[in-house]
Amino acid sequence: MPKLTITANVNGRKISRETQPFSRLLDFLREDLNLTGAKEGCGAGECGTCSVFVDGTLVKSCLMPAAKAQGTRIETIEGLAKPGSLTVLQKAFHKTGASQCGYCIPGMVMAATSALRENPNADIEEIKERLGGNICRCTGYTKIFEAVEMTKAILAGDSPESVLEEDKVGDSYIGANVRRLDAPSKVSGRLKYAADIKMYDMLQMQVLRSPFAHATIRSIDTHEAEAMDGVACVITADDVPGNDGFGVFVHDQPIMARGKVRHVGEAVAAVAAEDVLTARRALSKIKVEYEALPGLYDPSEAMKPDAPIIHDYAPDNLIKHIPIRKGDIEKGFAEADIILEDDFSTQQVEHAYLEPEAGIAYVDPDDVVVVISPSQNITHHRHMLAEIIAKPINKVRFIMSPVGGGFGGKEDMIYQGMLALGAMKTHRPVQLNFTREESLIASAKRHPARIHYKMGLKLDGRLTAISFDMLSDGGAYGMSSEGVMRKAAILSCGPYKVDNVNIDTRAVYTNNTPSGAFRTFGGMQAQFATESMMDMAAETLGMDPFAIRRINMMTIGATTHTQQTLETASLDRVLAAAETASRWEKGAPTVRGSERRDLCGPDTRQSCTLGARIKTNHNNPRFCAQVA
Repeated sequence: MPKLTITANVNGRKISRETQPFSRLLDFLREDLNLTGAKEGCGAGECGTCSVFVDGTLVKSCLMPAAKAQGTRIETIEGLAKPGSLTVLQKAFHKTGASQCGYCIPGMVMAATSALRENPNADIEEIKERLGGNICRCTGYTKIFEAVEMTKAILAGDSPESVLEEDKVGDSYIGANVRRLDAPSKVSGRLKYAADIKMYDMLQMQVLRSPFAHATIRSIDTHEAEAMDGVACVITADDVPGNDGFGVFVHDQPIMARGKVRHVGEAVAAVAAEDVLTARRALSKIKVEYEALPGLYDPSEAMKPDAPIIHDYAPDNLIKHIPIRKGDIEKGFAEADIILEDDFSTQQVEHAYLEPEAGIAYVDPDDVVVVISPSQNITHHRHMLAEIIAKPINKVRFIMSPVGGGFGGKEDMIYQGMLALGAMKTHRPVQLNFTREESLIASAKRHPARIHYKMGLKLDGRLTAISFDMLSDGGAYGMSSEGVMRKAAILSCGPYKVDNVNIDTRAVYTNNTPSGAFRTFGGMQAQFATESMMDMAAETLGMDPFAIRRINMMTIGATTHTQQTLETASLDRVLAAAETASRWEKGAPTVRGSERRDLCGPDTRQSCTLGARIKTNHNNPRFCAQVA
């Protein structure tokens, strides 16, 4: 296919380069001009990480064909300031701490530059609107908007540029405003993430993924793909020389599917070729014969005796069960004046870090297998990979590239092993860059959870007992499930004193996308249920929701249900701050008329309900009067 010649003015310099006729402007800039400040976050024009100026207009370069750049004037993040210097806006981003992972920041700086060029007097609402096409997953945007407003004031002469100077630090860094050391490289687009790194004679890898959720692999024929021009190697599970299994707690996951696939999108084979296009074409030549197996998609179904078995070592499909017992649960509920009982559920959640998974592997002159990737767990990955490729630990090295957002989702070694095998087989550097679609289908998610919660309380709001049962969908592989179940159990009762507890957290295998680490690591699911129950209790008892929490909160000296004695405790300060910030008007919440029920009957042990959630243990006229 004949190449296309593009002549344009790029960052003030006239260039003329060849590119593929199907290239996007983003490909032309990154691959042909090595201007990697513009990032690919989505490839669909949604995230704005690829923003550049074309003839003075802000465009998303992933949507613009390279052919349309002919004769244009292009400005990228690298062209905003000379190397070693920063624009006022870039300095403001550094000053305010607007850059965290930094992956979105070049695009965000370009969008903010465009906003101030088009309207130097833009107010905060207009600034927000103009930056609305750019996504940041780390900052919450507040510091970004603060940086743009600071720049606007400086450019208008309302504020001196000296405000951008670094604050002096006294005798201690504790409590001081200290800037990030890596911020200048992030706001200028000079920082190299894994997908930005180029090595001499480097191959590109692409992965063949399963269309089945659960199936036996009868055969894999790679001969036609291997015979293609430009293909350096094809790898499958048969190329693994050592013990093929990895995972954070249980090593149940092969580098690529071995014998059977367990979820849609699981890696089955991979091709390393001279370029991405050749590698993708080679994937279509690989012939895989599958035999479909019954799928398992509901965690409740996974616990049934006749459920399909996902992993032979776990015939009950149980990844981990964490039971905790404290006190006498039956006695605690017997002492309660009211008992609340309800069910809660949380959904699977995608991390959506803006940097899709990427990495490079090569074998160095000392025969050390080197993997560069944004791994959040490189030491563990190194030890696992050494076993998988049958090399001593001193012959395996992991280098952590800048992490363009992780949130726990880059804790699992889902592709680094494939890269290592490719480099070992070809004796050349191999790079793999996920598309956004691959990231969505192959990376771990937050654990979906189903929680059954039972809570006993006295009329004054004191907790007497909690029964907490959580069932989580661990998906096809264990990954971080054991740790997530432990943390959920630890945080199940919240920061509240309760003498009698029964806690069970379970994660089970299914044929869904694997679940793994995600911010709060099981705490979010547990706290959603606990705090919902506390609000329901306050409503039922006619109490202020802050008051019921203060009655039950753990203080210094309290012992948790995991037998930890607290030497520090700050819930009182947290509640006070939340009460002030929310402008809470003290008082009991109003019970909605449709939910009112008589909670007491002639039988002193009669069970009555409020919204089908509440039972009383005793005939208590005072309680009835509170909710009447």
